[in-house]
Amino acid sequence: MSNFQKNMFDKIQQKANINPDEVYKIADSVKHADFSDEVTVRNLIRQLARMANKPISKEKEDKIVESIVKNKLPLDPNSMNKFLDN
Repeated sequence: MSNFQKNMFDKIQQKANINPDEVYKIADSVKHADFSDEVTVRNLIRQLARMANKPISKEKEDKIVESIVKNKLPLDPNSMNKFLDN
């Protein structure tokens, strides 16, 4: 692992109290995931929310799932922040 990666995961762990091993597990699990499958996407969102210890409303989960499955997720950081804040 590069110093950049180690520093990035150290910051994630400090700010969100997320174990880097958990991040690796999830990253590995999505390498070949079918993001057009609603069940797969919904499970991933729930897993990430649990890992971050951040509850997610059913409405927000539905909105994120629909956006990912229909490939309508905003890609630029500002739009992504607005999307997730709604």
